[in-house]
Amino acid sequence: MLKVTGTFLDEISFDIPHHNWGRKEWKKDFEAMQAIGIDTVILIRCGMKHFLAYPSKVLMKQAGCYEPETDVVEMFLDIADEMNINFFFGTYDAFGIIPFERSVEINKDVIKEAYDLYGHHKSFKGWYLATEISRRKLGAAEAYAEHGMLAKSLSNNLPVLISPFIANLQSHDDPELARQEQIAHEKDWRSILSTIQGAVDIVAFQDGHIPIHELENYLNINGRLIREYGMQYWTNCETFDRDMPIHFFPIKWEKMYHKLRIAERTGAEKAITFEFSHFMSPNSAYIQAHGLYDRYREYAGLKERD
Repeated sequence: MLKVTGTFLDEISFDIPHHNWGRKEWKKDFEAMQAIGIDTVILIRCGMKHFLAYPSKVLMKQAGCYEPETDVVEMFLDIADEMNINFFFGTYDAFGIIPFERSVEINKDVIKEAYDLYGHHKSFKGWYLATEISRRKLGAAEAYAEHGMLAKSLSNNLPVLISPFIANLQSHDDPELARQEQIAHEKDWRSILSTIQGAVDIVAFQDGHIPIHELENYLNINGRLIREYGMQYWTNCETFDRDMPIHFFPIKWEKMYHKLRIAERTGAEKAITFEFSHFMSPNSAYIQAHGLYDRYREYAGLKERD
């Protein structure tokens, strides 16, 4: 049975409300994660646009970012150290406020700065490259390769993770068009994986852009290609619902169940999620997340929480 053993941490919230938690609340949430077997947390981004999760001199100077009140990265690492949880550091996402080519160069300095500041933490166990792509985006694979090799060279070869998405071109009612989309997906990802081979160790595709009845075909392609290029095949089991007219609420448990089972059948080595604290936590502002946590505990064979 494939279980969720990792989660993203979305402190620089973009399209979901911010919890405004401090250390006490985050420690409580890490405890809820650990109670269901989560052993890995992944900072989805150390900054986005002008907001930062740590006081980065690089990003305040080179991207005009605001100085944060709190060093959230240090807080996460302290908690992860204390609880023996693995932490992956996520790079900066400019999200269009500076040209892509410039953000690639800035992230090289961010990677160096981050490891200088935080590499001594025992929980610092890897890197997450925050740029998300679905197919061949000009320069993105090459940026993955540059950033991944740099991060690994600085950190004694700590693993590098990416979490791309599967392009959904709304062709799913026509079986032939759907087949052609899968062929194009495989062609593009063979090219991308060949470019990033040796620089990226783990690929965890997001599973929420494709209807469940097509998901197994794509995950079979993904798993086969990822293993062929010598990388680890994880799945990003999204716990928010893309199908509802209001974005975004916690996912219906049955959808999550089917996605986990499909990932298991296709050989995923680990399931992570975007993301526990908003959409699956008993501490979430979304009360529906509390129910998802309970349903997941039942699935995982864990006792009912108090």
